[in-house]
Amino acid sequence: MATPVLQLEPMLEGILRKRYKRFLADVELLEGDQAGQLVTAGQVVTAHCPNTGPMTGVLIPGGRVRLRHDPRPERKLAWTWEQAAVPGPGGEPIWVGVNTALPNRLVRATIEAGCLEPWLGPIASIRAEVAYGENRRSRIDLLLSPAATAADPRPIYVEVKNTTWSRGDLALFPDTVTERGQKHLQDLRALLPAARAVLVPCLSRGDVSRFAPGDSADRRYGELFRQALDAGVEVLPCRYVFDARSVGWLGVSAVERQEPQTAKAESNIQ
Repeated sequence: MATPVLQLEPMLEGILRKRYKRFLADVELLEGDQAGQLVTAGQVVTAHCPNTGPMTGVLIPGGRVRLRHDPRPERKLAWTWEQAAVPGPGGEPIWVGVNTALPNRLVRATIEAGCLEPWLGPIASIRAEVAYGENRRSRIDLLLSPAATAADPRPIYVEVKNTTWSRGDLALFPDTVTERGQKHLQDLRALLPAARAVLVPCLSRGDVSRFAPGDSADRRYGELFRQALDAGVEVLPCRYVFDARSVGWLGVSAVERQEPQTAKAESNIQ
């Protein structure tokens, strides 16, 4: 059973026609009610795509998507693409969270709900976007201060990564080369042993149960991931299930050191 951790604003469903220029998506709305106004089926709107990556496996033209409507005048686009439907294990649709701005809120809400206390210990306070690293040029997603009763008094630096790519029940990150992600692993490792360093892959789909680095997409990231594990960086893949109104936490998934196909290929070479 999922533990509800975050309520979502109302959304409307539509059909993805195309995504272009990285930040834009054309969506044909399905009939529904938006803030008391009936939306006629067939209306095509341009929505902000808050995910600049390749969106491997979740970018499906002709597939169902969910949009949030926010028509404030300071926004360039009134619509934001929030979720995408993908085929699940039994053929039923699985909704995936594609907004890369949401995972930090999700993980923070999960910590505040006490769900991660068995792994992190009791937490007294949470700060977001705190400068750290060499010359304080990086910013950590969440900096946790343990409660006075915590067994380990060291501060906890938490780096969150939105994870939507999967192969079967295995979630993978990244799905493309990410120099920024590589640097984050190095920054986390440098925090040890004065602080705890925690990588939280935010598994934004409910049909996965394991996590591994995406070696086939970014081999260097996989190498740095294993070095970080060996150095003491903790990895807590948090799995979530999405629906139209809320997000629920399903627990912490198992961690695999290497993407299985890549591991087999390297074994064959040797």
